[in-house]
Amino acid sequence: MQQEPDFVQNLRQEFGDGWRWVERCIVLAYAAAAGLCVVGFTMVAEKAFDWFMHIYHWQGGWAVLLWTPCLTAAIVWATRRWAPGAAGSGIPQVMAAQETALNDQQRSRFVSLWLSASKITLAGFGFLAGLSIGREGPSVQVAAGVMHHAKRWFGPRSGITSHALLVAGGAAGIAAAFNAPLAGIVFAIEELSRKLESRASGLIIAAIVLAGLMGVSAFGNLNYFGRIQVPSLSWHALLPGICVALSCGVLGGLFAKLMAASLTGAPERLNRLRAKHPIRFAAAGGLVIAVIGLATSGATFGAGSEEVKHMLAGEAELPALYVTLKFIATWLSAWVGVPGGIFAPSLSIGAGVGHNVSLMMGSDIAPALIAMGMAAFLAAVTQAPLTAFIIVMEMVDGHSMVLSLMAAAMLASLVSRMIARPLYETLANYMLSQVQSMPAPKAEEAAQKPAAGS
Repeated sequence: MQQEPDFVQNLRQEFGDGWRWVERCIVLAYAAAAGLCVVGFTMVAEKAFDWFMHIYHWQGGWAVLLWTPCLTAAIVWATRRWAPGAAGSGIPQVMAAQETALNDQQRSRFVSLWLSASKITLAGFGFLAGLSIGREGPSVQVAAGVMHHAKRWFGPRSGITSHALLVAGGAAGIAAAFNAPLAGIVFAIEELSRKLESRASGLIIAAIVLAGLMGVSAFGNLNYFGRIQVPSLSWHALLPGICVALSCGVLGGLFAKLMAASLTGAPERLNRLRAKHPIRFAAAGGLVIAVIGLATSGATFGAGSEEVKHMLAGEAELPALYVTLKFIATWLSAWVGVPGGIFAPSLSIGAGVGHNVSLMMGSDIAPALIAMGMAAFLAAVTQAPLTAFIIVMEMVDGHSMVLSLMAAAMLASLVSRMIARPLYETLANYMLSQVQSMPAPKAEEAAQKPAAGS
């Protein structure tokens, strides 16, 4: 029979262990630092993309045909030389770093202060190049790297594990990047950690609160995409909503399959070329991205957040092939090997699907279909439907759409699972196999220069 808790005894234990409180203060300080790093990264990304748009509008935009390929090649060269572990999204790296079989040197290939600083710098240059990347996935690796550094202050008997610090840091990164604290908690449970220790839950919430406070202090308590006005949804919205969810499920599944294949070695011939001439491959990819951007009057450059805002406001003037071209630009940006995420571009692609369906069906609930498309495509790509619909709900202040967002995300994720394996899990397993297959001396040497990401 379970004993009732003894309040006085528990109080003595809680306040009698001074080192436990020192550890907690250290964790809280690192959580605040992680939030500040994400805030700084946000500022860097926004300013860098503003500078790119000035370059794009100079001389009719033709300068980007030289600027984007050259800068993309330079980013890939710098990433491969100094911080290979900073390449790609960052979420697979944090998932891989939780593997208990890794030693400290191997784990440093996935998360470290050096990688966090490199991620901010190199991804900032990615925005300056106009690549179709997001900052939300990288924010996970940035915050996790900062939080994990706290481990060096704890003794072997500490109850705070590397796993708990990584999950708390990753969750704080998502919460601060999207200004969506609830999404941070769900992301920690659904994507980063399939099992959550009860003692780690308080650490995660504390990290999210402090990181979120840093974001609110810098940017205010604002919704990412403002507040959408949605009329009452009736049964007339059922058919358009199903069309959006199914379309996003198929497209998102194909996107995840394409990403996983191209980043793990297939198609073999093209990836041999990529491995043999990575800088030239990056320049060629940058050139294609620049051409696509020019063909869409700049709509496919960057994360796509402004395009989403225009769509939600009913002010979008997008090319007919926006979804297809944004899809290609985002895939190429990831494939060439630059640091950058796919969360925000995925939201933009999904919004484009919802926008197209509303135009074809003449629906008067376009904002609702756009929001459903955002949740559905992100859920299809990540196969994390709870995280996807909560992120969108918090970003557009769409609490009145909870059921429709949830249904769209669940249906799209179900369709995606029939097409592709989970993207982040596939990439994390691939990176782990690369590290663990190395002979010990090579692994230790490579740990000084963290490994390639997604």
